[in-house]
Amino acid sequence: MLSLKINILIFYLIFLISLIFVSLIIIISSLFLSTFQVQNISKVWILAILKVLKKLCGISWNIKGKENVPNTPFIIASNHQSPWESFFLQTLFIPTSSIMKKEILMIPFFGWAISRLHPISINRKMKIESLKKVIEMGGARIQNGYAILIFPEGTRKKPEDGIGKFGNSCGLLASNEAVPIVPICHNSGKYWLNKSFKKKPGEINIVIGKPIYGNDPKVLTEKAHKWIKENYSKMN
Repeated sequence: MLSLKINILIFYLIFLISLIFVSLIIIISSLFLSTFQVQNISKVWILAILKVLKKLCGISWNIKGKENVPNTPFIIASNHQSPWESFFLQTLFIPTSSIMKKEILMIPFFGWAISRLHPISINRKMKIESLKKVIEMGGARIQNGYAILIFPEGTRKKPEDGIGKFGNSCGLLASNEAVPIVPICHNSGKYWLNKSFKKKPGEINIVIGKPIYGNDPKVLTEKAHKWIKENYSKMN
């Protein structure tokens, strides 16, 4: 147990130091490189730091359904339990624009770097305005070749709480832009504990579903929610 605590401490030291370093690289390189190139720099760092997590804390991952990821723009709709998926899911498709709360962009170095990756920041207290922003900016991003990463639950949930209610932004955006929703289910919160420095060794399971097509926003959202809920129940 003591050894794991020391390894967790070492992981966070490596994480923070490398985060500042890669943030500076992203900020500077964004001045003369394309978003595609800058996001690939981010991807290299993310995969590297997750390998460090695996080595020091014993948290590995197993992916099923990677063949379901399209090679054209789509909506990623995933459940949300920890920071792990916020990082990892950005590596599935380049470029990806993530929906996130605006406060993240205010974090020194990290937030400044994230802003160079073309996210869509929202004020979660202003739901109608935020939805309009997601639809407008998300549509523009899709037209420019981006995938859109959305956590429809709106916030992180504890693993024992299951899958929460979905907002309708993923369905609206998918129907408006005639692109599919790719549902993704995982159990990262069992090992990377939310709002805690604690880590538990184990294997994160990630299942990527087949693209969901349709014209009705509500039906699209319901199908994504049902698929994620059913697959999450199989993990526990």
